[in-house]
Amino acid sequence: MTRPRQAHRRPLAHRDREVPRAETRPDPRPDSAREWDRAGASLGRRREKSAPSLTSSRGLDAFTFFVANLQTGFGPFVAVYFTSQSWTQSDIGLVLTIGGLFSLFGQVPGGAFVDWVRSKRFVAALSVAVIGASAAGLALFPTFLIVALSMAAHSIASCTLTPAIAAISLGLVGHAGLGERLGRNARFSSIGNALAAAGMGACGYYLSSEAVFYVTAALALPTLAALWFVRASEIDMVRPQGPEGGTAPGGWESLKLVVTNRALLCFAACITLFFVANAAMLPLVGSVLTVRTSQTATILIAACIMAPQLVMALIAPAVGRAAQAYGRRPLLILGFAALPIRGLLFAYTDAPELLVAVQVFDGISAAVLGVMVPLVVADCTRGTGRFNMALGAVGTAMGLGAAASTTLSGYMADHFGSHAAFLGLSAVAFAALVLIVAIMPETRRPR
Repeated sequence: MTRPRQAHRRPLAHRDREVPRAETRPDPRPDSAREWDRAGASLGRRREKSAPSLTSSRGLDAFTFFVANLQTGFGPFVAVYFTSQSWTQSDIGLVLTIGGLFSLFGQVPGGAFVDWVRSKRFVAALSVAVIGASAAGLALFPTFLIVALSMAAHSIASCTLTPAIAAISLGLVGHAGLGERLGRNARFSSIGNALAAAGMGACGYYLSSEAVFYVTAALALPTLAALWFVRASEIDMVRPQGPEGGTAPGGWESLKLVVTNRALLCFAACITLFFVANAAMLPLVGSVLTVRTSQTATILIAACIMAPQLVMALIAPAVGRAAQAYGRRPLLILGFAALPIRGLLFAYTDAPELLVAVQVFDGISAAVLGVMVPLVVADCTRGTGRFNMALGAVGTAMGLGAAASTTLSGYMADHFGSHAAFLGLSAVAFAALVLIVAIMPETRRPR
């Protein structure tokens, strides 16, 4: 039996070929959603193929180092400079209050601005330039109006500079490498703080108090040079998205995405209570040292400032790596547990030299929070594009806690003595530890 011969079929032209229905069916989604999917797929492929170059990584190291140098000039040297210019204490307090208010209430708008602007490097460069100009204004024109404007400008620029550094870090390494990158940032920042405090103190002692601000203004140049080495092409912008994809809402709806985030609210509550206990502890130590050893108080206070910076520089990268390996919650518990121990040791330590040794616990807490605050916020806001706004909101909570801390400790020290004040701050620190254990969830996503 022979098989019937099949008729010869001519090959179909490309346009005549049958195409699967899935390929011909139009995509019902809007063009913006399809573009975002393609951009996300491209971002994922690029992230798998390449890591940030050594030039960008070292450039960000240098940038965080010089930014710490730059910000140190606006620390305790401001009050010293105004006093040397024969300002009254009320005028000094007023301009410092102006700067503090702008710094406190400008963090959320500053973070939202960083989220909105496409180029994070531009925001960082603009902030550095404004801080350098503010320092020059303080040195050249020490009048009340110029000083008030300079302090306000410095505070506003700082509210955008801090989230811009965090955004650049996230854009360079992504969520997977953010913990280690933040640890490096904390290390170079602490080294910069320590060296700048020593160098500017020498400038103020051997030259003049206004020389500190000339040096601060000049430091803006190497800071901008370091930022230039961070390649813009390697910084991936995190696009704001809504809960179900697409473009994220703006205005109050955008803020609602942040304030309804349970993990973020829990973290903000814990961090506020932590700063209520922490912010006033070192100033209280300074008062105790001044009473007990007035001749060596300045040296001991400087050592109390340097000791935690040294500890932070040593352990911050290890904290970042541990956060990636073991999660955020164990590290947070460690950092919070160091604070009540520190307060109790301050309360029951009489030798001034031992007070400096106790500051090692402050270095542990500073290293943990220096890494964990932006890292936990990045976890809580992943995919929303509201990282910097949320970081500003947490920074505002920290500022409110610090403001309450000085008032609380001052009241306790005046009415019950420094021993009771240390015990009271320790009790608040222990409450913060209990709160972090009870309500704070693990925010690291499984790999």
